[in-house]
Amino acid sequence: MTQTSSSFEAIISDNSAVNHQAPGSLIDHFVEDISKTELPGKEHFESLMRHKWRMNHKPHSIRGSFQAVSRFLSFYCNSGKSKLREIVSDDLEAFVEHEQDRGLKVTSTKTRLNYIWAFLRYLIVQDIIDHSILKRKIKIRVPNFLPRAIAPVDIRKLLGAIKDIRDRALILVLLRTGMRIGELLGLQRRDLDIRERKIHIYEGENNSLGRVVYLSDDALMALRLWLKKRDKSREYLFYGLNRSTICYSSAWEIFAKYLRETRLQHKGYTIHSLRHTFASELLNAGMRLECLQLLLGHSDIEMTRRYARLTDKSREEEYFRAMEIIEQGGIRGAY
Repeated sequence: MTQTSSSFEAIISDNSAVNHQAPGSLIDHFVEDISKTELPGKEHFESLMRHKWRMNHKPHSIRGSFQAVSRFLSFYCNSGKSKLREIVSDDLEAFVEHEQDRGLKVTSTKTRLNYIWAFLRYLIVQDIIDHSILKRKIKIRVPNFLPRAIAPVDIRKLLGAIKDIRDRALILVLLRTGMRIGELLGLQRRDLDIRERKIHIYEGENNSLGRVVYLSDDALMALRLWLKKRDKSREYLFYGLNRSTICYSSAWEIFAKYLRETRLQHKGYTIHSLRHTFASELLNAGMRLECLQLLLGHSDIEMTRRYARLTDKSREEEYFRAMEIIEQGGIRGAY
């Protein structure tokens, strides 16, 4: 029986909530759902999923690939085509337009398209489709968003409201190390070096690069209090009541609770704003971009430079210092 578009949307939605399954069971879950459909080339889709698992791709990458390829193949099928070898660039352009018409953000559309390109490259290697489809790639212009940092006065309000020992440690570690929320939730007790005031991140969430971050005085004190209280039999540094670790949605809700308590919920702050605040404050304190890049785990310094464009107070101070000299007639000589 052919899987309807609406029921297949339900499968995708169900899988988007699967966050903490073991990689093997995650793959089995996706492959089982693919097998229930009549998507064109579903055997190659299943093969791609297993290939990603064998290559040790991260669960969020496997999940993203499943969702993107699922949607594309469903769209392709609904357009009246049933054979993968008939895919042309126009099909991809039509899919992109379809996703944007649905209200998908530009950045999300670009990410989804990248997963589909990876699927097509896999099909080329398997001699399923011709390599000519890669000759004309679709270029989506992504707005260069500037990060939002939390104002210093709001940071003081936020920290003043946190009384729970676990929550205070969690939020202070994010604020003082610049870790991504996924990296923090994956921390185990053995990743901490309290004596050296370090946290070892053995594999970055976005780029698979390990790095070391450091603990400030207040973050160190909060962690020490939490380490005294936490259940030492637990594997992960932070955990919930009935699970081995805290899930993404629970971490976001912890942060949102304190935003509501301090009446900051309407300012557009998210838990990721703690990472932006970390970067902005270090830049304003005079840290070099190259050092900040390593602490943030950016593979490209241009990603780090976004913070400098928005928050580097040294540039502002240099401008007014130079303008004061100019206004006082301190410039001599001819141009």
